[in-house]
Amino acid sequence: EDSTLSKIVELVENAQMKKGNAQNFSERFGAIYTPFMFALAIIMAIVPPVFFGQPFDAWLYRALVVLVVSCSCSLVLSVPIAIVAGVGNAAKNGVLVKGGIHMETAGKVQVVAFDKTGTLTTGKPTVTDVVALGSISDEKLLKIAGTLEVRSEHPLADAILKLISEKRLELETIDEFMSITGRGAKGIIDGEHYYIGNPRLFKEIGVSVESHIKQIESLQNEGKTVILVGNSKQILGLIAVSDQPKENARKAISKLKELGIKKIVMLTGDNKVTGDAIGRAIGVDEVRAELLPEDKISAIKSLQQGHKTVAMVGDGVNDAPALAQADVGVSMGVAGTDVALETADIALMADDLDQLVYMVKISRKTVSVIKQNIAFSLALVAFLVITALFGWMPLTTGLIINEASALVIIANGVRLLKVKQS
Repeated sequence: EDSTLSKIVELVENAQMKKGNAQNFSERFGAIYTPFMFALAIIMAIVPPVFFGQPFDAWLYRALVVLVVSCSCSLVLSVPIAIVAGVGNAAKNGVLVKGGIHMETAGKVQVVAFDKTGTLTTGKPTVTDVVALGSISDEKLLKIAGTLEVRSEHPLADAILKLISEKRLELETIDEFMSITGRGAKGIIDGEHYYIGNPRLFKEIGVSVESHIKQIESLQNEGKTVILVGNSKQILGLIAVSDQPKENARKAISKLKELGIKKIVMLTGDNKVTGDAIGRAIGVDEVRAELLPEDKISAIKSLQQGHKTVAMVGDGVNDAPALAQADVGVSMGVAGTDVALETADIALMADDLDQLVYMVKISRKTVSVIKQNIAFSLALVAFLVITALFGWMPLTTGLIINEASALVIIANGVRLLKVKQS
């Protein structure tokens, strides 16, 4: 029962039972509508015969017809059948939706915010440039950087350690290591304090980066992330790392816009120049750069202004606060990842942006089918009740139309099972 497969099955079962806004509306409507129709039928059976001398049998029959045709199976089924079909088809295609309410909300999304690393990019960056400054060698610079990054879990650290492994360099011993969230890391190597991170980190510790700005910006304009290595006195070198956009990123962004997404935003902790370069390459509408994890929450809040429905797409771990703040949190590539399964409202089992496009597509179609079903059911109930009130609807005909309408609703909902991932 602790396996990923078991948790997926449990999520799908729970999702099919959770009620969305449309289903809650259906139940609230029924709570008023049902007693009203019972009261109307009783009044019809009693008032005309008792107070106006009308035939009792005729009015009892008419009251019975009103009561029977008003009991709409189609209205009861209109929402659940669409939700079950939509959630079931999504699960079959590797998209886990944790309830009808999330399916409905996803179908109304206007803005999509993406984390950059591992979501819009491959998440497998490589070192492209090693620039040692002063008398220090490239190998020494890499050793210091690798020693500081060996305890880090960031993808950029993996890129540096991979290069060190390829060059077969031995790392130093580090003391008092500390990770600095959103900035980098520091530690003591051979009795001296060393730092690795972004320019913000070195500005905060009082080390000037002005003399290296042109070199840094030149690398950033190429879409590379620049990592600075230094001590408490000076910058010792630069390491440029490139994380390429996913092959289908631009196409997926374009498809999302075709589906009606009004604005697509990329959120990144990278500097603005690098973020803008990648943003232009994949076609997002806006780039918000140099963000700490808490800044991403503020970014989501600002996007939600004006009652806009916002979806946040991330890896489900570092982006958990932003995923929680968004109207819909979508976690990508979470096969076997417990944290991602628990955090997001919708989990994409493959690390594939095409699944995100499919998720928006199936959710929008589900919301559309729900609206169609409810509109059809209410219109039919109104027609049956009015004709029965005036005595124009025979009982048998009313029963047949009522039951046939339920089949129409089921058939319309089942169409969602045929929606395919393009």
